[in-house]
Amino acid sequence: MVTTDAADASFASERLVMHVRDCSPEEIRIPFAVGQDRSRTWVVSRTAAGLRLKHDHRHEDGTTDVLHWYGGDTVNAGAAERQEFAVDADSIALFNANDAAVSTTNVWAMEIHPERMFAYELRRPNRHFRVEFDLAKPIVD
Repeated sequence: MVTTDAADASFASERLVMHVRDCSPEEIRIPFAVGQDRSRTWVVSRTAAGLRLKHDHRHEDGTTDVLHWYGGDTVNAGAAERQEFAVDADSIALFNANDAAVSTTNVWAMEIHPERMFAYELRRPNRHFRVEFDLAKPIVD
């Protein structure tokens, strides 16, 4: 895991697990657990121009978090192995309305090297968060 923000330090001490679930030709849902916290799901869907990434954040009781359904769209074709998603206008408005203006320049990325590695990344000025998952070692509970 790469991180440049002290706020991400708690992630480093937790078990990080992603699980590709609910795949259809139009949408993929990827729950992301941080220790026992299962509040996050990455949702990747097709658009007319490319791909969209949204973050589904929920409380333990299933209700949506105030910072919910933010994300962005691809701005170019990307590559089969890596796609970048620039923050969209709806997310900028959400961040500004909820004292999270620092997030208005977010760029997220997802990277996949089949049977080897999946990565999720967040970048903005003064922050780089990246977590890589070893696909060669599936978790069996």
